[in-house]
Amino acid sequence: MKHRSLFCNSPDIIPQPLRQKMSVSELIQYMGQTCFEARNVYRGAELFRRMIRENDTIWLGIAGAGIAGGMGGMMISLLEAGFVDVICSTGAQIYHDLHFAFDLPVKAIHPQCDDDLLRKHGDTRIYDIGIREKETLEAQDEIIRRFVRERHHAFEAEGSASWEFNYQLGLWVNEKAPHPERSLTAAAAKIGVPIFWDSFTNHSIAMNLARCHREGFPVMFSGRKDVLDSAALAFSAGGTGFVELGGGGPKNFIQQTGPTISQILSIAFEGADRGLQIGTAAEREGSLSGCTFGEAVTWGKYRSADSDKLVQIWGEYSIIFPLLSAYVIDGCPPRNYKNMISRFPEIRKTLEDAAKQHE
Repeated sequence: MKHRSLFCNSPDIIPQPLRQKMSVSELIQYMGQTCFEARNVYRGAELFRRMIRENDTIWLGIAGAGIAGGMGGMMISLLEAGFVDVICSTGAQIYHDLHFAFDLPVKAIHPQCDDDLLRKHGDTRIYDIGIREKETLEAQDEIIRRFVRERHHAFEAEGSASWEFNYQLGLWVNEKAPHPERSLTAAAAKIGVPIFWDSFTNHSIAMNLARCHREGFPVMFSGRKDVLDSAALAFSAGGTGFVELGGGGPKNFIQQTGPTISQILSIAFEGADRGLQIGTAAEREGSLSGCTFGEAVTWGKYRSADSDKLVQIWGEYSIIFPLLSAYVIDGCPPRNYKNMISRFPEIRKTLEDAAKQHE
């Protein structure tokens, strides 16, 4: 007995020729008619577009060294279009972001180098990104310390959230830097997008804060504020979409908002609505970077394991993210800024009121 094919309702694959002068949007749609990760890139681009068009509160998680390599420009474009509402970055990327605002040299180099020779010449590198130790890193260190001295009065003695520190830093960069338009941190501060760190200590800003403390300008941080403020943003957001560049700490920080609300605070909450991750980590040994969205659903980080709402693209994000960014900038009208920073009092109150009902 012959069985009817289970594929009969699936789209046909028909080879299509490339055309001259194809736009990025046309290219991605073309990729969607092929196979493998090309088709997955199209799925991710469409998911990102739905997040924007359906007015999700969109979080951007930034791991790796993309900002140091010049990718902050496309992130600024997304911010200015209203397509990113909250950021979690490694502190290292915020540190390197400021090189461009203060016109400190960052060079495009070949990754195959004699690293012993580079060290002798005072050169450092991040793969194919060349950074001078004295002219860039030490100069940046002094800029961070100058910011702390000048804005020390803005930090609370009981401890600041990481976003509060970065907000003050962004405002200061807009005032002091020769090129604030090159800075993701400055752009986020102008439009009220909070930038969280995934760690208070694992970066050069923290190293400089340790020196500032010794010199009489202590800056204290509050892990409680970071956890509760990020959870409050997720709880009060309505629809939520996570866009994760790489994995690691930023991925965990933005995804832990769901369990914080449901597991720790005992408030009914099912997690984020949609998720998009671009990364090269494989699902092998349980590391977070390679953790599937399906696994995250079991922790209450996402509402359901719906493949239309959760897309993980295997690829290096310096290749994939520019395509997706261009796709949505080309295909979506700008959104009004949500300005989460100005709304924090009401956002915090929403979570606090819900928590009190379950005490």
